[in-house]
Amino acid sequence: MKIDLNCDLGESIGNDEAIMPYIASANIACGFHAGDEQTMRETLRLAKRFGVNAGAHPSWKDRENFGRKEMTVSPEETEKLVIEQIQILATIAKEEGVTLTHVKPHGALYNQSAKDIELATTIARAVKTISVDLILVGLAGSRSMEAGRAMRVRVAAEGFPDRGYNADGSLMSRHLPGALIESPEEVARHALELVKTGRMDTLCLHGDHPNAAQNAKRLREVLEKNGVKVSALKKDSHL
Repeated sequence: MKIDLNCDLGESIGNDEAIMPYIASANIACGFHAGDEQTMRETLRLAKRFGVNAGAHPSWKDRENFGRKEMTVSPEETEKLVIEQIQILATIAKEEGVTLTHVKPHGALYNQSAKDIELATTIARAVKTISVDLILVGLAGSRSMEAGRAMRVRVAAEGFPDRGYNADGSLMSRHLPGALIESPEEVARHALELVKTGRMDTLCLHGDHPNAAQNAKRLREVLEKNGVKVSALKKDSHL
């Protein structure tokens, strides 16, 4: 069995290099919720050094709230916003000799698009506009996956070992008890549960988690011990 393991990085947390050896894909902040040209360049260089896939991590324009405030923006403006962020990272990536493999929305943009088919379609269209080779990463079983497939965009269904879920498969609000799973052992156990469902193409760890580096190391160990190979997303991901 194979699974991709990704992490949200380039957010100026200071642990990117410690996490990078254990993951297969990095979602790099594009400056709208965190990061800047320097952090994007540094993270791309780390990804290249460790042989890790690099992808864009676009968000609402919301540095004040780390991209976690829900917003209502027109489809036209949303598409421009997503395209702009991918292009910003892609330009720096080209200078660093790195080809972007995927796009994963961040924070509120991710969670809203998981429920809103119009927003999900707008994001999928933006990704397709940049390149048909890019993989759209979204919550397993969500509108994001539905929209991506309808747009004939390559998609990867994602699960969150370090987050709690609601009964409907959505992520728990960060304000609720149990929303953040803190223990590396518990994160690893949850990861195995998610893998066993057979619905996941990739698992995500949050780089801003207090135990992010420990979670990455322990999760990689537990996955491999249980016969699950960590393997980066490929261009032949699902359509």
